[in-house]
Amino acid sequence: MSQPPILGVQSGRLLPCPAAPNCVCSQDPDPAHQIDPFTFTGSETDALNRLIALIEAEPRTRIIASTPGYLRAEFRSRIFRFVDDIEFSLEPAAQRIHVRSASRVGYSDLGVNRKRVEHLRAKFAAPQ
Repeated sequence: MSQPPILGVQSGRLLPCPAAPNCVCSQDPDPAHQIDPFTFTGSETDALNRLIALIEAEPRTRIIASTPGYLRAEFRSRIFRFVDDIEFSLEPAAQRIHVRSASRVGYSDLGVNRKRVEHLRAKFAAPQ
């Protein structure tokens, strides 16, 4: 399997998406890749712990990095085992969680990353 790209927060922002239509990012200036950030109430720690629990409950996932204000995980497709990288960067003062989800290989993902983010957003927003 290919190595993960260089990811993370640089200058306070998640990296923009590549030109391929297999990525979404709430901080990307390109409208084709744009997706809304998550919102939260309460503490940054509670929001991050909720995200971790949601991701751990998803099939074929692995948490790669979890630090205060940042979370990165891998999702594997069921049949071909393709890897998608998802990142979350918390902005506590605005009570926002920026998100970036991208396929590691290939050109098109048939909207899988956008669907995954919206699925996680719905679960995150649901009452506990």
